Amino acid sequence: MTAKLLVMWVVVAAGLGAAAYRASPYVKPLLAAPASNRWDRPRERLAGVLADLGLHRRLLRFRYSGVLHAMIFSGFLVLFSAIVQSFGSGLFPGFTLAPIGGQTWIAFLQDVFALVVTVGVGLAAWQRQFIRPKRFQGSNAADAWIIYALVLAVVATMLLEFAFRLAALGHGSPWRPVSSAIARAMLALGVGEDAAAAGAEVAYWLHVAAVLGFLIYIPGSKHRHIFTAAPNLYFRNLRPKGQLAAIDPASPSAGVSEMAQFDWKAKLDLLSCTECGRCQSVCPAYASGLPLSPKTLIMDLRDRMMAEERGQAAGPLIGGAIADETLWSCTTCRACMDICPVHIEQMTKIVDMRRAVVETGAIEPMLQTALGNLQQYGNSFGKPARQRARWTKDLGFPIKNALKEPVDVLWFVGDFASYDPRAQKITARVAGLLHAAGVDFGILFEAERNAGNDVRRVGEEGVFETLARSNIEQLEKCSFRRIMTTDPHTLNALRQEYGVFDCRYEVLHYTQLLDELIRENRLKLEKADGDRVTYHDPCYLGRYNGGFDAPRSLIAASGHALHEMGRCRENSFCCGAGGGRIWMDDSAMKERPSENRIKEALALGDVGTFVVACPKDLVMYSAAVQNLGAQDKIAVRDISELVALASS
Repeated sequence: MTAKLLVMWVVVAAGLGAAAYRASPYVKPLLAAPASNRWDRPRERLAGVLADLGLHRRLLRFRYSGVLHAMIFSGFLVLFSAIVQSFGSGLFPGFTLAPIGGQTWIAFLQDVFALVVTVGVGLAAWQRQFIRPKRFQGSNAADAWIIYALVLAVVATMLLEFAFRLAALGHGSPWRPVSSAIARAMLALGVGEDAAAAGAEVAYWLHVAAVLGFLIYIPGSKHRHIFTAAPNLYFRNLRPKGQLAAIDPASPSAGVSEMAQFDWKAKLDLLSCTECGRCQSVCPAYASGLPLSPKTLIMDLRDRMMAEERGQAAGPLIGGAIADETLWSCTTCRACMDICPVHIEQMTKIVDMRRAVVETGAIEPMLQTALGNLQQYGNSFGKPARQRARWTKDLGFPIKNALKEPVDVLWFVGDFASYDPRAQKITARVAGLLHAAGVDFGILFEAERNAGNDVRRVGEEGVFETLARSNIEQLEKCSFRRIMTTDPHTLNALRQEYGVFDCRYEVLHYTQLLDELIRENRLKLEKADGDRVTYHDPCYLGRYNGGFDAPRSLIAASGHALHEMGRCRENSFCCGAGGGRIWMDDSAMKERPSENRIKEALALGDVGTFVVACPKDLVMYSAAVQNLGAQDKIAVRDISELVALASS
């Protein structure tokens, strides 16, 4: 064995050993964590990896960042061939990629993509130094600059090695345009054959050192996602978006109060965070000034996990590493999870920790009152069940009791649509539209209870189960084909969450049913020249359940022109009511999410109507318009009002 070969083996072994040593503290928590069943549906999982990693499906939602990342990512895939060539030839004499095009088309791609990576790093540096997106606040900036330097070192030493070798031959190569240009510059400067050969050898060892330095640095860096992103994407949650995980009956606790209770996938999430801040940029709680950033939540959990691994953790997880106020700030809108390029599950961790807090009873008074009302009365208003259907008395026509006679459509009305005076008017209007279209529908009257969607997201599993089982018991007594609701939160509970109890229903949002009735010509509209309106996508209708098209179809059928806000459809901005926030104190907010949203609509300049399709949205946005003093500029209307006016 030659001295060079021996040195190469020693250097590589030392580098790999150092990288493994730095990686081991991060691997140990995964190996010791509880199991997570994420091994099903392998083809679907692999397809998701190819779409989100290979095609940058989520990354490209932020165009500038997505493009520069694609440049660096694709470049490194190509340049890996150069790393294989360098290390292969150094460790195994005679190894070469020449038989498969190492000196032709592979060489050409290496040179071109070296330039692509360099430009990509330049764009990244420009973004961090001059654009400075707000989402970067709280991220490790020094770590990013070190990575930029290491990436450029890998690329530069590779190009220098190729250029020196070409200069030693005294000519360039059409297959290496960039290296050839550098080689010609060297020759013009008088670099001789011997000097070029020596330079190639130095550049080779510097390239090896840069690659190993990069490999050693990565485990302790946020850029460890280079290795963890693909598995984290593969093992992503494939349950319906609106369905939380069932509680393990064998578990002594319903929630998570210690790091040791998080399963290995939850901990893999923590190690996969890139600190890009996309989740932070779309979080309504963060925008309102509440103490929650989904990004820093994950970073704090990761730091806590590693502190425990080192035996340096002090104080409790909840109330220590993670403040109670942080957990209760979340609206469970799911925007963070849907924007994360590596599918980190921030929201579900919050719900898991909320469950543990609820078990202790340490929750704020307003929320405690709401949960008490839900347990005692079946609704958050604390109203008697006999008042639930009071809105039906002045309709002018009877509504069937679905418990007493068969119906085609069972209307699960929901709390706000039943009890809130502002929402009751919309409920009555929807009833009138269904009656006019000849729909055979009925309701549960006083037998209906809150569906439990937000109760579950608050973390109160016991009350959720009580409400759900009561509703399921009543539904089993009825004869119906489909369920309809005006409340997206109820829609999600009935369609998704009741699957925990092996109950499956066909559940429609009222916009879907109205759209169906119009298309079937059962509900006739007089299409007039309406004004320009904008529409707010409710989180639990749109982001959770894909209900984007029916509301827009109704707006068009009603004769109105839709002017979309910048944040629409999947990127809609939460009203702030979800996750039980509507039952909590919002005085700590610098700006309510609902007011932020109304300002966005006002900025369009040419709309006077803000259209909603959720009773909670009607309440939240009506209050926001009043708080902003914008009553003379914009009106909040439920989409059923547009349909009703066009049908009269």
